[in-house]
Amino acid sequence: MFADANIIRFVQFYAAAAGVLQFERLLVMMKPPPILQGESLTRLLQGIAVGAVVTVVIGFYWGGWKLGSTADQLASQRSQSAVVAALAPGCAAKFAALPDAAAKKIALAKVDSWKRTDEFPKEFVTLQGETYPNSALVDACSKLVLAQQAADLR
Repeated sequence: MFADANIIRFVQFYAAAAGVLQFERLLVMMKPPPILQGESLTRLLQGIAVGAVVTVVIGFYWGGWKLGSTADQLASQRSQSAVVAALAPGCAAKFAALPDAAAKKIALAKVDSWKRTDEFPKEFVTLQGETYPNSALVDACSKLVLAQQAADLR
């Protein structure tokens, strides 16, 4: 009980400096309550630990808490989706303005979805600052182009 010995020395010093003659009475007054002693203290600390764990589990699973890295990923995905949604109509309009647009639409309809990047001019489907075509933009633009083709056939 190293901490208790230091507390007793501190109280003795304080009592001598303050002129308190009833040192034993002062020690009795400074005793912690029974809930903070022995078995009760153990149960109290266990309850605090279990409560903290339960709070964290409930917060992350049902409370909607997120780690900073998860929030960054979600923000990045949402901003990427917004950029693609904004650029896809322009891409489809540029594709429709190509001189051989009708032939390219037919070729685009025949190609597998994972090969459609080759059917678009690179500058139509490459985001600013990137060197390679964006697959999400290719998908969105091809859907719009093919939807226009279906509308033209009706």
